[in-house]
Amino acid sequence: MTVSFDRIGDLQAEGRAFAVATVTWRRAPSSAKVGSRAIIHLDGSVEGWMGGACSQPTLVKAAIESLETGRAQLVVLGEHDHRPDVVNVPMACSSEGAMEVYMEPVLPSPKGHIVGSSPMTSTLADLVGALGWRVVVTEDTDMVGVDASTHVIVATQGHFDEQALERALVSEARSVGLVASEKRASSVVEWLRNEGLPDEAIARLRAPVGIDLGHTEH
Repeated sequence: MTVSFDRIGDLQAEGRAFAVATVTWRRAPSSAKVGSRAIIHLDGSVEGWMGGACSQPTLVKAAIESLETGRAQLVVLGEHDHRPDVVNVPMACSSEGAMEVYMEPVLPSPKGHIVGSSPMTSTLADLVGALGWRVVVTEDTDMVGVDASTHVIVATQGHFDEQALERALVSEARSVGLVASEKRASSVVEWLRNEGLPDEAIARLRAPVGIDLGHTEH
């Protein structure tokens, strides 16, 4: 059994992290076939077929390593391969079979969580989307769905910057930025400090976020 590309596409659309293991060579009596393809999830669960008990534990370990480093690798089991950058691993049991597996990590695209409601937030959403990121625009302070792949941008134009940042800075967000002037940003930081937010949380804030465009004439 091999997994379909449709299944791989569905998992990508869901923003899931997983590795795709594809058998590129094998020597009998290895049970896997050339072209066999499997999906390996971060929790070690496997969809598809890439060999039995002699190979699966080793390949699951290699998949998790690829997901942690973000790098693909070519894994050869049961035979020493002298090519550079090949990961040679003995079979986990006494088998004369051998196989070569290309392990490719598929990581979710970053997510932009934009807080605010204005033409500016719409423009930010368009720019983030153009990067291929997943985009969420919200008008409240909830950080639902914010995780370690999320970049939070608070751009409420002063309506509830403080409350949104208070939640964002203690979330799992990869980064937190505030669209504001330096004077406004300093005021917000002072408010957060007075509210008792820890210094290490406040230190995560990037403010003002973005490129300094200088003064504009009205």
